Amino acid sequence: MAFFDYSLDQLRTYRPDVTEPADFDRFWLDTLSEHPANPEPLERTVCAPHLERLIVEDLSICGFGKMPVKAWFIRPRESSKPLPIVVSFVGYGGGRGLPEEHLHWASAGFAELVVDSRGQGAQWGGGGDTPDIGTIQPSIPGHMTRGIHDPSEYYYRRLYTDAANAIETAQHLDGIDPGLLVTAGGSQGGALALVSATLAGMRGTPVTATIADVPFLANFERAIGLTDAYPYAEITDYLAIKKNMVDQVFETLSYFDVVNFSKRARGRALFSTGLMDPVAPPSTVFASHNWFAGQAEMEVYRFNAHAGGGIVHTSHAIRWLQGILRKG
Repeated sequence: MAFFDYSLDQLRTYRPDVTEPADFDRFWLDTLSEHPANPEPLERTVCAPHLERLIVEDLSICGFGKMPVKAWFIRPRESSKPLPIVVSFVGYGGGRGLPEEHLHWASAGFAELVVDSRGQGAQWGGGGDTPDIGTIQPSIPGHMTRGIHDPSEYYYRRLYTDAANAIETAQHLDGIDPGLLVTAGGSQGGALALVSATLAGMRGTPVTATIADVPFLANFERAIGLTDAYPYAEITDYLAIKKNMVDQVFETLSYFDVVNFSKRARGRALFSTGLMDPVAPPSTVFASHNWFAGQAEMEVYRFNAHAGGGIVHTSHAIRWLQGILRKG
């Protein structure tokens, strides 16, 4: 993929006028009120005894509509003090996978809550275990237009609420320092990290830091017009058939645009982008970063696409988080 977006100098100052509904805050406050979190997991089982240096638990947390959402709770077995916890979210089409896929945060001295994505987890990785509404089991992608005719019915209303509720559960888990909450993820997971931190703040639960790698679901109108890559192309395909739905689709998406959450964010954030990324175009990532209301940093990977900085960035993110926690 060649460079296709704005120049880096232009990206650093790009702050688009993203459509924001007049009732954005009320919509999300009502959603959170209607679908409260449960401080305690609905179910929990110790598992993976072969990971001898770690404690791994299989949790079910209370999601949208009181539906159970699966998660892994992973932490070092030996710790002399309460741990910071990283609530991590996964990319589009993936699920929580297996515990062995999530060892770097615990190895670095953190606890981690790895949250499944309802209805996803059949495209890559170790799979997902959480159905969407009713008995709709994890399936291949197609989630971008599910319920897109109405913000109240849209798939991402459920997923964003699951993510926010996961933070409320995370701060009550044993061995956790509730004052050191972190959200993290890449692509869709990066979007969920930003959104959940903002929604937690609306509930009065501050999140210390957010790590958003190549975040997706931002600056929709530009993204859909700029790239023909999936998953955004799911919306393009939909509108090519539903020609009379254009205004309604973009109205719905305005309630879920990560830029509108970034405007309400607090705490610290580390973003990353690949300048050759057709999936989460760099201008859309910079839109979220440049509107972020807290203190944000950006790592740019000039010759990378949607993989961003890969393991190099993972190493950087660990050291970045350790540094800001040491400084308080």
